[in-house]
Amino acid sequence: MKPIDINSVQKTLESFINKDVYIHIETTNGAYASHFDDKAYNVGAYVRNANVSFSQAKIIGDGKVYRAGLKMDKGWIYAEGLTDWVMHEDSKLLLAGHDRQGRLMVSLQVSETPFNY
Repeated sequence: MKPIDINSVQKTLESFINKDVYIHIETTNGAYASHFDDKAYNVGAYVRNANVSFSQAKIIGDGKVYRAGLKMDKGWIYAEGLTDWVMHEDSKLLLAGHDRQGRLMVSLQVSETPFNY
């Protein structure tokens, strides 16, 4: 993965507008959250292969950390804390947010084909 290039990611997100796409979104502080603090809670969310269509896509940020949002007819999907991106298999957009130690904190992926299990 490489640091987010806001113009490239925006263009890529827009290429999925008004198409039936598959979304993978995940947040986690992982099992490592409680390794050094026994009062810490592990939290996470995971949705894979949700089939959606969105009419608007936007990525914003300060040059280091970004938020991407996808506007659907009846709501929004968004991920905050994104830092890196890559096109996988030339058709799957993978956006991820990593902490200072390189651990995954958030992921948003968009594809016209389902993601593997």
